[in-house]
Amino acid sequence: MAQTFYNNGRTDQILVEETGSVRTFILNRPKKLNALSLQMISQLTELFYASEEDSNVKMIILKGHGRAFCAGGDVSPIFHNARQGNWKFGANFLQKEYTLNYVMATYSKPQVSILNGIVMGGGAGASIHGRFRVATEKSVFAMPETAMGYFPDVGASYFLSRLPGFVGEYAGLTSSRLDGADMLASGLATHFVSSDKLPLLEQALVKVDTSDPDAISAIISHFSHIPKLKEESHYHRMKIINRCFSRGTIEEIIFTLESEALDKKDNWISSTIQLLKKASPTSLKISLRLIREGRLQGVGSCLVRESRIAYHMLRGEFTKDCFEGFGAILIDKDRNPKWEPSSLELISDDDVDRYFSKIDDEDWEDLKLPPRSNLPPYAIAKL
Repeated sequence: MAQTFYNNGRTDQILVEETGSVRTFILNRPKKLNALSLQMISQLTELFYASEEDSNVKMIILKGHGRAFCAGGDVSPIFHNARQGNWKFGANFLQKEYTLNYVMATYSKPQVSILNGIVMGGGAGASIHGRFRVATEKSVFAMPETAMGYFPDVGASYFLSRLPGFVGEYAGLTSSRLDGADMLASGLATHFVSSDKLPLLEQALVKVDTSDPDAISAIISHFSHIPKLKEESHYHRMKIINRCFSRGTIEEIIFTLESEALDKKDNWISSTIQLLKKASPTSLKISLRLIREGRLQGVGSCLVRESRIAYHMLRGEFTKDCFEGFGAILIDKDRNPKWEPSSLELISDDDVDRYFSKIDDEDWEDLKLPPRSNLPPYAIAKL
């Protein structure tokens, strides 16, 4: 029988169920769409470490309570502190989150993430790095950061760069939302299971006493199917995505999309152009470089590079777009941020280079990731 309990007397932002050799961790802030608090990140890290060391544990299931898996990190305190000049509060938060991402990406036991609902930002970092990702008809994936003056982090430069063709650039730059069928088609999800079958799937998984990925995949596949893609799916525009988002610069991507729009009337193309033009120009240029370089970087190197950019943004030394974006979208909610610089033409390659440099602060060090033995492909690439 499953046992649900709280950890070390803490509050119940993470619920834990023990059933045989399976540990199920449940993100439990449904009113906040399971946005990751510092407490949740710390608890999950402890739980993953403890389960990895416990020979009785063969598999981890991670899911969310309510209509979201996880809508991202709980960023309000980060940007409130950063606006007051305390950038290290957010930097410490992100260091812990990136460490959790790295532990998941290098985990020695299978992680099955049940993505039945919203999966955005930090929620993607807590799931896409795992071995199995189960989408449903309720799944909604997005990396919405460029619309907020930020950039896709939590290891996104690693997993977006490994999607087919140039889907990673498309998803990371436009903040477009993908449904469960899109997630499966692009590889963000490994399986698609109708939400009404999830209880049966979980019952089957907790009965298994194995860490064998093939055996676990076979069980999930028994409940899964290939869903029909909607007409507006990006998958039906793969030729356009590859033709446009393979370009070397953001300016060239937009120009090629606009040329496509002249040849054919397609609402998808026009909306994609508008999404790019509404995003922070600085964020777009940083994100494109990150994803491109991420193709040849290990997951650890990607996280270290992302951490440097995050620190620079929180310091607000080159631009305050992230304060402007998060304020306009999450606080003031007028959704009308004023970016500075205001256009792509005002941002040089040297300007972008600055974000990839180490922080010039004698009291601050680069992200130090823990030593891990179960490294995924490309994980040993040097920074």
